Amino acid sequence: MAIQKQEIIVSESSGQEERTLKRGLKSRHLTMISIGGAIGTGLFLGSGAAIHTAGPGGALFAYAFVGAMVYFVMTSLGELSAFMPTSGAFSTYGTKFIDPAFGFALGWTYWFNWAMTIAAELTASTMIMKFWFPHSPSLLWSLSFLVLIFLLNYLSVRGYGEGEYWFSFIKVAAITIFIVVGILMIFGIMGGEMIGFKNFTVGKAPFPGGMLGTFIIFIAAGFSFQGTEIVGVAAGESEDPGKNIPKAIKSVFWRILLFYVLAILVVGLIVPYTNHNLQSDSVMVSPFTLVFKKAGLAFAASLMNAVILTAVLSAGNSSLYASTRMLYAMAKEGQAPRIFARLNKRGVPVAAVILTTVVGMLAFFSSIFGDGVVYMWLMNSIGITGFIFWLGISLSHYRFRKAFLAQGHSLSELPYHAKWYPFGPIFAIAVCLIVTIAQDYQAFLAPHIDWGNVIAAYLGIPFFLVLWLGYKFIRKTKVVPLEECEFEFDFTRND
Repeated sequence: MAIQKQEIIVSESSGQEERTLKRGLKSRHLTMISIGGAIGTGLFLGSGAAIHTAGPGGALFAYAFVGAMVYFVMTSLGELSAFMPTSGAFSTYGTKFIDPAFGFALGWTYWFNWAMTIAAELTASTMIMKFWFPHSPSLLWSLSFLVLIFLLNYLSVRGYGEGEYWFSFIKVAAITIFIVVGILMIFGIMGGEMIGFKNFTVGKAPFPGGMLGTFIIFIAAGFSFQGTEIVGVAAGESEDPGKNIPKAIKSVFWRILLFYVLAILVVGLIVPYTNHNLQSDSVMVSPFTLVFKKAGLAFAASLMNAVILTAVLSAGNSSLYASTRMLYAMAKEGQAPRIFARLNKRGVPVAAVILTTVVGMLAFFSSIFGDGVVYMWLMNSIGITGFIFWLGISLSHYRFRKAFLAQGHSLSELPYHAKWYPFGPIFAIAVCLIVTIAQDYQAFLAPHIDWGNVIAAYLGIPFFLVLWLGYKFIRKTKVVPLEECEFEFDFTRND
């Protein structure tokens, strides 16, 4: 049975002018975008709180375990997006291979997640700026950086890709230097005495919180890894997705190992988990900055803070890109108002950019409630949604492969096929379900329940369920039988 692929122009007409999404992302853009979207406040700021809570061993285990799950999610996404590249892919895959209602809920949840992430990144930027200007108003920095991110997203997709390439290059170089300096400190070549593994034995280290304390960090680790899937969103605007998507996916394993697991290990070895600077009530100091200070490199510490600011702005820029492309894709499929499918002359969905930017203004609350408070609230509220759409990707892939083979196709027809199937998607589905349901269980064990934190932690679950079941009830949708799953696909391209 041959696979029928239709190549059409996705357009928005204005008079005689035809407007399309532009295939302007090259292989190097895709690779760096997948890195850049994932390296942000979760690693540079959230990792300190993770080590403080779970200890060096607990944080290392949580990041490694969640990293393994994310790797399997990415191999699933690689198989889907290399074969069916589209901007805003997740909602489309959920619609085609599970249920239109599931795809609708997945798309809006993904949009909500990244719109809220913009607010989280902007809030983090105010904390970073207060490293240099401790008494400056938070609103000043939030507004300034929001305007910058908004303007960047008015550029063409090639401009966005080029900007993210160099942002990510700076971050990767900084993390590499950090790891080298950290290793030299651990062995006593820099910073005085040899540190070794002594901080893994301070107090109750390496697992002061035990198994349950480590489990709490899964959400923080999940927040740190969010963004790796942006390469799937960008597939519809890449030049050769069948070739370039697999190349970007294959680098995920080493990225996770080097940029997350090794970085967490270095921080845990150098900075004791009892250090109060890892987590304070108002302003969290990056553990990366603390390491450079400990090495006696005062200038490098300030430079590292500037790198972290670059990472935050890059992650915020990626957040706005990912959320607007998802909103655009849903509008094209009739799952969002049609206005969000309109493109300007540069192929940018302007209405989607404006709406998402408005949601990013939630960061302005940091000037009222405090930067650290708002950052942790936002991180908790969106951390759970990351696991929801990872679950959706894994479930979509599981059913895609079963439908693909059930209809007589061969794996040789796929540009890329995920290894370890079906273990990979099943493992990812199981982990996502467990973390989603039990991620804030400790709140219910406390003498006095903090309902504000509980609502923030679980907000994504009722949000997703209301969208899913509501759409299903109104549209009377059903789960798509494997034999009826469609493999025809509309590709966006330039003439």
